[in-house]
Amino acid sequence: MADSTHDWLPQRHLGVAATLAHADELIEEISDLLFDYQTQAEGVFGLREVPAGSVSRTVVDRVAPIPRRVPLLVADALVTLRAALEHALFAEVEFLDGAPLDEKAARLVEMPASDTYEKFEEWTRKRARNGPAALREGSELLRRIAGLQPFHRQVEPQMHPLARLVLHTNRAKHRTPAITAVRLAAMYKDDQRPRSVRDLPPQPEKPLRIGDVIAETPISTRVPVTLFPTVGINRPGTDRWPVLMRELDEISRWVRLQAVPRLLTGTEPPEPALPARYEIGVGHEDERRAIAAGSAVSAADRHAQRLGAASARTDLIGLLGQDDGSPSNQQVSAWLAQLADDEVLSKVSMLRMTHDYDPLVMRHNAEVLARMREAVLNFARGD
Repeated sequence: MADSTHDWLPQRHLGVAATLAHADELIEEISDLLFDYQTQAEGVFGLREVPAGSVSRTVVDRVAPIPRRVPLLVADALVTLRAALEHALFAEVEFLDGAPLDEKAARLVEMPASDTYEKFEEWTRKRARNGPAALREGSELLRRIAGLQPFHRQVEPQMHPLARLVLHTNRAKHRTPAITAVRLAAMYKDDQRPRSVRDLPPQPEKPLRIGDVIAETPISTRVPVTLFPTVGINRPGTDRWPVLMRELDEISRWVRLQAVPRLLTGTEPPEPALPARYEIGVGHEDERRAIAAGSAVSAADRHAQRLGAASARTDLIGLLGQDDGSPSNQQVSAWLAQLADDEVLSKVSMLRMTHDYDPLVMRHNAEVLARMREAVLNFARGD
């Protein structure tokens, strides 16, 4: 008996779930490349101190080249996400019209991205004569398309996910692959550690270049600083460089969780939502059951967890080896290596941040670390 989930997804549109899963697989490939790039032993960039009168400037003297495959895969992923929308729209038009479209009408089927209502009206008028009946003024499908348009965003409609998707894919298809570069996401002085990275003021959205000055301190003063490099993507036609994985995540989530469901149903996105991914490497007798068995965890979610766990492992190696009688760094590394990423993050989350050396918080953290050291030693003994 076929699984009854995703009943809102018509049989004619089952393929859109596979297209979205393919996009997530492409983003996963990007994630793998970025993880290796961002965790390389020699670092993403190098720094040197340059005396300048009474101050010392911290200057970028090396930036590791980003693998060429990254921007190519980014372009592939974005084009695939746009294809999910365009294919779903075309299939719905043919279904509503009740017959295959002639070539003239077929050329007029596309998803607009209008930042003003006037532009959307103009797009509609161009389909009044030769366009398919499903896209004529007053149609239900046209109402659904209108509801997805960037002009509904009153402030910066160009920041709407559909506007960004079309902007990126127009460049990728007609001009050049996506343009990526290293940039600083955040930084802080080690003696001013924030409660969360989210509390840090954002750094300027610009590529990191050799010769850039990222800090300036008195000549005789050492101020340790923690930096958070990331990879940004240029938003075409602008000087904006948002974080690459965040841009992909925001656009892909909107297409999967908002655009496709609204386009197909004309209602609030129904439940259950389409999975981020399901197995598309094999054929399925029951596609709906395969879709229902898919994962809601996106490639971007896994990337964030993976980077967070890598950073947590580094922090724990330092924290667990501070006291006499502590396990060695090698023992701690081996213990951490056999833990899953979510287990590492769970253990780190037990530690509480303190800015005022609260004795209760410090005692709690000491107890948590003591239990972890005991676990490391037990693991080293083979218990």
